[in-house]
Order: sequence, then C-alpha cells, then structure tokens
Amino acid sequence: MRLMLDTHIFLALIGSGAANLPEAAAALLEDGGAEPHLSVASLWEIAIKRRLGKLKLSVELDVLPELLVRLGVQIIPINEHHALAAVEPEPMTRDPFDRMLLAQCQVEGLRLLTLDRALVSHPLAMRE
Repeated sequence: MRLMLDTHIFLALIGSGAANLPEAAAALLEDGGAEPHLSVASLWEIAIKRRLGKLKLSVELDVLPELLVRLGVQIIPINEHHALAAVEPEPMTRDPFDRMLLAQCQVEGLRLLTLDRALVSHPLAMRE
C-alpha cells in the first residue's frame, strides 16, 4: 500500500520510532508491503517550525534526507498538478501544508497516514 506520511507521523518515526504511534499505524509502517512517502511540503513545514523555534528535533535538518533513505521513505516533490489540484471533497482544514498533502495523495494515488483530527475523516486518509 502506498502511504503518504503526515508530518507528525514522520516526526514520531525519527524521534522514537513507530513504538510511540498507535498500534494500527505502527503495524502499517512495519508491514513489508507498505510503501511510505513523504512530501517536500512536510520537510518545508519542519524546517520553518524548527527555524522559528516552534519545533525541537533530535537531529539536524541537513540529515533528514539521509534519514529518509535509511527509513525507506520516498520523497514526493511538489509539481504543478499538485499545486492546481482541487481536492474532493473539500478538506475541513485550512492549513496549506495539510491541503498540499491531500492534493498529492489525490494526484499520486496515495493514502494519507495521519492522526490529525482535521484529516482522519477525509476519504483520502488511511482508515484503520
């Protein structure tokens, strides 16, 4: 299954691993058939929050690409199709990063693995 990791899921993975995720989310990520992806939008969000002092990381920003490789997570760049996609149904969130993740899921045929209350009920989100 092709999964888009929400920013919070990725932060949990690089912080303490899948052990601190809910059992169903951890099981999905540990399943050999899962294909985890991360949006450049998530890296951008992490970098912004870190530089503003709103996010503490156990690693430096410049090692995140290497961590992605080690974790087997594929990066999804943002392209014009993602930027112009009208996500259906309209998401409940106004957060531009969350909206981009949903647009990328729609365009790329991914399911969003998230714990965010504003996103979990969206049809593009992964259901347990």
